[in-house]
Amino acid sequence: MMTTPQQRETVVNLVDEAVATGARRSPACQVVGINVRTLQRWRPQGENQVRVDQRPLAKRPAPPNKLSETERQELLEVCNQPEYASLPPSQIVPKLADEGRYIASESTFYRTLKAHSQLHHRGHAKAPQAKRQPVTHTATAPNQVWTWDVTWLPSTITRRFFYLYLVEDLYSRYGIVWEVHERESGELAAELLELANSPPNCWKRQYGVKSCMAKPNPSCTTTMAAS
Repeated sequence: MMTTPQQRETVVNLVDEAVATGARRSPACQVVGINVRTLQRWRPQGENQVRVDQRPLAKRPAPPNKLSETERQELLEVCNQPEYASLPPSQIVPKLADEGRYIASESTFYRTLKAHSQLHHRGHAKAPQAKRQPVTHTATAPNQVWTWDVTWLPSTITRRFFYLYLVEDLYSRYGIVWEVHERESGELAAELLELANSPPNCWKRQYGVKSCMAKPNPSCTTTMAAS
């Protein structure tokens, strides 16, 4: 972890104050979060000044496989060609390999594009768009929102199932209408929804399959939501 000269100076002064009041150096270092060897490295014996972190000043030789400026320009030109402008490096490198060409590794492609501010949606690629939150349905009373689904019903035969088509009131959890079939089909689901939205089911009533217990509602404004 990198430490600034001010941070090192503060830590060393705190340890010195603790030692001056009778504390041992090792426990004092543990309290401030360092060990004795770190303290000795920061301020070697015989020195009064705290040494600064030398890591930012280190001269690191360039790796032998570093791309030259010519190779970097070739990489950028390839990435901006029409057939590659809309592709990420994870797709560009395999396509070049299929053509028998190798310019650099995938990570080098990413690193070079980032250094030239091109690690974004290039070409005709569209930027990601925030997805709209799914529409939610709420019900504060019966017959405001109905929901429907198809679920499996186990049978007495292994791996054999029946299919329950059910329209349910979201508020009361009562079944409006349901049917059981031997197969799953969009046509059967459509027939069930038509049945639920046609008289006598599309009425305000006490719930039960095909049991109308209240006055009909010709407008039938119940919302139908798929679960």
